[in-house]
Amino acid sequence: MEEQVRQLKPHSDKVLTITQEDGREFAYHEKLSEELELDVYFAHPYSSWQRGLNENTNGLFRQYFPKDRELLEVKPEELEPAADILNHGPRKSLNYWTPHEAYYGTTESLTVALGS
Repeated sequence: MEEQVRQLKPHSDKVLTITQEDGREFAYHEKLSEELELDVYFAHPYSSWQRGLNENTNGLFRQYFPKDRELLEVKPEELEPAADILNHGPRKSLNYWTPHEAYYGTTESLTVALGS
């Protein structure tokens, strides 16, 4: 929980809610809610569609790190290029903005179209 607070605190003006799964690792949700001043919600068990964007992002992430790879063994220098590609790819759920554009509120597209 402390790690979640540490990583999310600088972004507390943009993080308004968190939807979690009902697992042991989320037992401190009340403290998390209090520390970050946000609402915490829980998806129903076996209802992955309630966290659709998260599930989609996991699928994109797994293109770089297949399920048979232990995520604890992924080094930061391997993670950064994948995160950069995913954060700069347009998403239908963001009206075809990239996550980077949506988060930083840019008004011009940072996506580059390649011509022939």
